Amino acid sequence: MAQRHIVFRPATQPGDVAQQLTARFEAVRREFEVPDRFPPAVVAEASSAAEAATLPERDETDIPFITIDPPTSMDLDQAMSIERHGEGYRVRYAIADVPAFVRAGGAIDTEARRRGQTVYCPDERIQLHPSELSEGAASLLPDQVRPAFVWDIALAADGEGTAVEVHRAMVRSVRRYDYEQVQKEVDAGTAEECLMLLKEVGEKRVMLERRRGGATLPMPEQEVEEDENGDFRISFRPLLSAEDWNAQISLLTGMGAADLMLRGKVGILRTMPPPDPRDLARFRRQAAAAGVAWPEGLAYGEFLRTLDRAEPRHLALIHEATSLFRGAGYTPFDGTVPEQPLHAAVANPYAHVTAPLRRLVDRFGLVVCEALSAGRPVPEWVREALPTLPEIMSTSDRRTNGVERACTDAVEAAELHPRLGDELEAVVVDENEKGVVVQLIELAVVAKASGRAAAGARVTVRVDVAEVSTGTIALTVV
Repeated sequence: MAQRHIVFRPATQPGDVAQQLTARFEAVRREFEVPDRFPPAVVAEASSAAEAATLPERDETDIPFITIDPPTSMDLDQAMSIERHGEGYRVRYAIADVPAFVRAGGAIDTEARRRGQTVYCPDERIQLHPSELSEGAASLLPDQVRPAFVWDIALAADGEGTAVEVHRAMVRSVRRYDYEQVQKEVDAGTAEECLMLLKEVGEKRVMLERRRGGATLPMPEQEVEEDENGDFRISFRPLLSAEDWNAQISLLTGMGAADLMLRGKVGILRTMPPPDPRDLARFRRQAAAAGVAWPEGLAYGEFLRTLDRAEPRHLALIHEATSLFRGAGYTPFDGTVPEQPLHAAVANPYAHVTAPLRRLVDRFGLVVCEALSAGRPVPEWVREALPTLPEIMSTSDRRTNGVERACTDAVEAAELHPRLGDELEAVVVDENEKGVVVQLIELAVVAKASGRAAAGARVTVRVDVAEVSTGTIALTVV
């Protein structure tokens, strides 16, 4: 919910700084021991599985599923179909059937447990599964018949879920969209019915989230572009409304999964405690110092929705708000439901089940939910794995977060490199005994600076160091 993604677009003929960036990204992956190539046994097993998977007998290829993903993605986890159903809606959400291709205890399974999740770097991604599966036989690519876990969810007129079941079936995606296409067609009123209903349902689900007291912090995407002169420009791309509507369908499914698990008393939830009152009080002080109005009595989730991601002071607050989303983890259970089953940001029990190509835990959650929905016992290999998943995912999260931070430092150093010695305007977003953290006004850079200033203050900082090869930045408040 608070991850920052970086898109790196070097020039046709990358300059010296771009080459330094690429070298730094490679060094970061080595430092954090990100797995590189798949062992030959894993690739061989993936190739065999792609040709000999155990496929479901149920045929739902007549349902017009569509996918919505970034334009270059090939690892397509989800496809959706939305239609009116009485006064409400029927949402069918097909999720890639990774278990059909991955044998428990096999080479792919073992390697996936070592990796935990796909790691996204600015220049490449390190996949959880070999391309033979993640970009081929298991991916819900358009006009391809694929096995899937199909979530069939009934919604009332206000968008509230009334019933959920999940089953395995063969499906076919009929069209592929990216987010900008969806936004453009919906705004123009030319979109097909499924997309118009996505907007309708998505907006109603957002309202329900607000009533529950949920909080969303979609970090803007950071775009890094090199021009033909070798100069870099970093900008924040605010998220589109279409991305929020799409995320609401995933959240709806995750909440349905948690409900199945809790009723069946077996599964693994994604949990998160409420924000620490001290963090909330600090964040409220930072908002006041930045001159951003936060009316008394307005919940923090509602306040976050008022922030403008194109305004530097607001972007600084969004950066600081990540402190309110700490403590997320995975809670497995079998036989007894957890004492604390809630995910505070979702304001509801929630489980990860919608990205099995990119996140290990989802594969197990899907199998649990399909068995419970069908009234069958959860397979023993899944029950045995549940207690081991939190540590695997925690280790993977730490590695991914470390890579993300180090890569961000490198691209920000690249933008500041030509500005060595310059004095730039900034807003202080945090302060402690070691100095301050500032958001630059004209550049999409958040970095530490030596010196003293109050949170929310507008200051001038000098660029003392911007070393791309190490991702080192040194700023001083002047």
